Amino acid sequence: MDLKLSEDERAFQAEVRAFAREHLPAETRRKVEGGLTLTKDDYVGWQKILHRRGWFPFNWPKEHGGTGWDPIRRFLFEEEIEMAGGPRLAPFGIRMVGPVIMEFGSPAQQARHLPPIVRSDVWWCQGYSEPGAGSDLAGLSTRAVRQGDHYVVTGQKTWTTFAHYADWMFCLARTDPAAKKQEGISFLLIDMKSPGITVRPIIAMEGTHEINDVFLDEVKVPVENRIGEENKGWTYAKFLLGHERIGIARVAFSKKQLSRLKAIAAREQKDGQPLIQDPRFRERIAEVEIDLLALEHSVLRILSEEKAGRPPGPEASFLKMRGTEIQQALTELQMKAVGWYGLPFVPEAMDHGWNEEPIGLDHAAPLAAAYFLARRTSIYGGSNEIQRNIIAKAVLGL
Repeated sequence: MDLKLSEDERAFQAEVRAFAREHLPAETRRKVEGGLTLTKDDYVGWQKILHRRGWFPFNWPKEHGGTGWDPIRRFLFEEEIEMAGGPRLAPFGIRMVGPVIMEFGSPAQQARHLPPIVRSDVWWCQGYSEPGAGSDLAGLSTRAVRQGDHYVVTGQKTWTTFAHYADWMFCLARTDPAAKKQEGISFLLIDMKSPGITVRPIIAMEGTHEINDVFLDEVKVPVENRIGEENKGWTYAKFLLGHERIGIARVAFSKKQLSRLKAIAAREQKDGQPLIQDPRFRERIAEVEIDLLALEHSVLRILSEEKAGRPPGPEASFLKMRGTEIQQALTELQMKAVGWYGLPFVPEAMDHGWNEEPIGLDHAAPLAAAYFLARRTSIYGGSNEIQRNIIAKAVLGL
């Protein structure tokens, strides 16, 4: 298998790089580079710029308003956007619920929900995890009772990223409590303005508000908002998770963090010499860089197979697992590089304009925030322990 880029692919890569350099708002880049908190306007504004260029959604087929790019071009596009300092493209619409609606939704659902995602006019959130059902997602207890032409949904979802921004939620709810755990679950699209929905913020360790509790108290959901068949939601959920886990690997993000780590180590001092000259620290950087290079080649190999028509399988679990481990290793090394300067973490330092200090390598507070944020990556999208179980069962037959 040839993993080298063709001339056309290299030209495309250069085109994306030049566009991002010219059109990415400077203020947005500054926030991303400095590890500061982004607003909804930062995400949506950049996505609309890309849409006007015809590059959003970058991962959808042309018949649904996307680019029609093959998997390799999609990978190169994400890498160049990340390396340019662009914010991560919100995955809930374009990478999660959008593909589900395209694959399993009715023509009416596609006509209603896909165009607003293309234009970034609607923000989605994911209603999967519950207080008693996280890694064991099939154990969810949120129930949906059918009453005529609608369901009445009652329950609680948690760790719901950006629910406070969301216009809609794609939600798993139990429609047959007598069925086995993986059965009796339906996939519902819920308008977040519906009566009975309460969003309560969860403030994370780094002081940011990204995640939320969502309470559903007898929320009426039209039956026409159910994706596919009743009690077949687990099938659609697995389809979605396969796409999500490949995205969580975030090779481009880790390459960006690796560059940042090297720059920090080149400036931080140890015994009067740059830290990068310390053999042990340099060796640890090299180990992570080798792991990242191996991950990148694994992603490209899988994308090459996808380009040939083979959908992602259990290898998506491996990519998620290794990608998040590398992200955590990089943030740990960044914290070690700045030493005790990273300890007095001030959450307000994540806010734009705090103390009016320049954001740069000498400003260590955002590094602590990045460290805290990386702790959760091995949990969401299915914990890494669960991914190992999936690999053991699907690949090793255990």
